[in-house]
Amino acid sequence: MMNQTYGLIKARKGQRRNNNAAALSGVPDGVMRGTFMFCAAFSIFALGCICVFLFASGLPFIGKIGLSNFFGRTWHIDSGAYGILSMIVTSLYLTALATVMGVAIGLLTAIGLFKFCPKKIVPSIRQMINLLAGIPSVIYGLFGLTVIVPFLREYISPNGVGFGLLAASLVVSIMILPTIVSVSLDALNAVPKNYYEGALALGATSEQSVFKVTLPAAKSGILAAVVLAIGRAIGETMAVIMVIGNSPVMPRGLFQSVRTMTANIALGAIELHGDAAAALVSTGVVLFTFTLLLNISFSLLKGGEKRVKKRAPKTDP
Repeated sequence: MMNQTYGLIKARKGQRRNNNAAALSGVPDGVMRGTFMFCAAFSIFALGCICVFLFASGLPFIGKIGLSNFFGRTWHIDSGAYGILSMIVTSLYLTALATVMGVAIGLLTAIGLFKFCPKKIVPSIRQMINLLAGIPSVIYGLFGLTVIVPFLREYISPNGVGFGLLAASLVVSIMILPTIVSVSLDALNAVPKNYYEGALALGATSEQSVFKVTLPAAKSGILAAVVLAIGRAIGETMAVIMVIGNSPVMPRGLFQSVRTMTANIALGAIELHGDAAAALVSTGVVLFTFTLLLNISFSLLKGGEKRVKKRAPKTDP
């Protein structure tokens, strides 16, 4: 009886699959091609609109106040000082610290799940790590505000200040973990198994085979994970606002109230008008330029790797 029921269910699933395939095959190629072209064109159009808005609104303001004022150290709207240099430096410091901590923990986690963790519990652990990506950033900020900041203030900070770069970096490093672990693990799984098995056959240990053979072979995918993590870290706003302090001053330590570019935009986007609002858009231009340069650098690096592989001499078997 059970076999008959299972066979009936399987037959119905096969019939549904065939019906769906038949329905898709009945759609003209021109319609599908037009749909795909529309989606691609819409993406390019959206990016173009954002670029036009940013540069058309931000660049004239930078030209109006001058580069020395815009990239100065002082941000004081009432006196007409719109310097964002301190926020640029803070954003770079935060991104670097969070990326170093997140990549170190995330990459080791991916390696552990790849080879040194029992296969039965790998899907469960990976699913729990992926759940971190679904938590709203304000929850991360609340966790940092109620747990990380008091801990740093009571036990680590030399000046009794818990807010600052270290607190924000810890929060952001946790937020980028799902990206690093997931993409790195997929890159490691994409490496042919004979690389690992061949290293073992030559006398290498399991650890040596993973770190000296499999890991270098997956470096392109791991680099993609790092780039995605950097993009997430430099663009994070709400969680950073809640734990960094938001003082527009040059950072001189890990336990000091400072402000990032994204926090500066979010704090004044609703209340500010006139030149102050234009200054925020100009800050967005700088942030967009950083992201663009990051993606271009990654593309050039991948292109260089492909050229090196093509030039590598081929040995006869």
